[in-house]
Amino acid sequence: MGTTFESWGRHPTVEPSTVVDLAWTQDLNLRGVQAPVLAYGKGRSYGDVCLNAQGTIVSMDRCTRIREFDRERGIITAEAGLSIQELLRVIVPHGWFVPVTPGTKYVTLGGAVANDVHGKNHHRVGTFGCHVTAFTLVRTDGTVMDCSPQHHAEMFAATIGGLGLTGIIATVTLQLIPIASRMIDEESIKSRSLRETIDLTISSDEDWDYTVSWIDVLASGAKLGKGLVLRGNFSAVADGTLRAPWKEPLLKIPLEGPSWLLSKPTIALFNTVWYGKQFASMHRRHIDLEPFFYPLDAVDRWNLLYGKRGMLQYQCVVPLEGGEDAMRRILSTMQGGGISSFLAVLKMFGNVASPGMMSFPRPGLTLTLDMPIGGKRMFDALDRCDAIVHEMGGRIYPAKDARVQGSMFRAMYAQELAAFQPYIDPGMSSSFWRRVTQE
Repeated sequence: MGTTFESWGRHPTVEPSTVVDLAWTQDLNLRGVQAPVLAYGKGRSYGDVCLNAQGTIVSMDRCTRIREFDRERGIITAEAGLSIQELLRVIVPHGWFVPVTPGTKYVTLGGAVANDVHGKNHHRVGTFGCHVTAFTLVRTDGTVMDCSPQHHAEMFAATIGGLGLTGIIATVTLQLIPIASRMIDEESIKSRSLRETIDLTISSDEDWDYTVSWIDVLASGAKLGKGLVLRGNFSAVADGTLRAPWKEPLLKIPLEGPSWLLSKPTIALFNTVWYGKQFASMHRRHIDLEPFFYPLDAVDRWNLLYGKRGMLQYQCVVPLEGGEDAMRRILSTMQGGGISSFLAVLKMFGNVASPGMMSFPRPGLTLTLDMPIGGKRMFDALDRCDAIVHEMGGRIYPAKDARVQGSMFRAMYAQELAAFQPYIDPGMSSSFWRRVTQE
């Protein structure tokens, strides 16, 4: 029995044929390495986009060195295995922050580029790839390419959001954003319906850099889509907090949770308590950046709570026009399929275009749901949700997927795939890519 790899959803678990434990990016030479090849960072993708069953995995976990840091201009070059957590520990004391961050800091720079991650501020600054100024790419034929918008521009565009299929990203150069404080001025507003949640999100985007909404997916009728709209801006006051110590996780989950732990009754109870914990219609607070951006990182290995079968995350985007109706249909389909979600997030994607050919975000509403893996009824319901999304001209996020039908994925990304295919490294592949293209 060899080494097994899994994503954060713990579904599927695969065994590669070969694992290359890379220590130095300058030693990265893929000539003679058994194909297909794929880089692996922290494994925080939710599906099989970071997995390579029966292929070669190149582990980037030790490639974490910072090559150059211009503290005056906020430009940093680092090896692709460096995590956002490790990056923040270096840059925040100097008054800089990552321009875009997902909901966990345990992702690598290479993974952030390959999946072109987004955050709570897409309406302001777009995706991670919008702030990458250059990267070094190593192909399986031994070619090393220094890519930027000015050099190898087509490969630059193909690699951002390219799912790790154009080569292995060795180093990344990123433009950071300035901050004066670690503290966030946050407002939390109760919404009573999906319409109100969407309206509050749209209005919040005008004055707030960061906006995200938690919704109760089990609410129905007139209360369908009710939730809490969270919005925040970095404090402009230089308060001396930039050099404050970073916190370790408050809790570590030691074992897999029992099957009943995140069942429909317990999720319903959590949703009721979470929504009811805020008595006022609006609540303001001054909060550190860690709980604001990374609330789940406070619980180490929280994915084990979903039990031995693991979890799925489903994320889609639909255009704003007709988006409310689409979200109603999706939420109703989820409820009809017996799908309960502990974490359901609604956000707005803005009009800032990504340089990436295969980048997921497009203007409109995006919904993300975490759910314990169930049976055929759940998967059938998710297939119906895919059909709604495609009908509306939307699509699903490959980095979060472990089950979309290949024909549906190809239909959702038909135009992008045609442009992307010529730039794929013939020696690279993933479990996800084979699943959606060889079906």
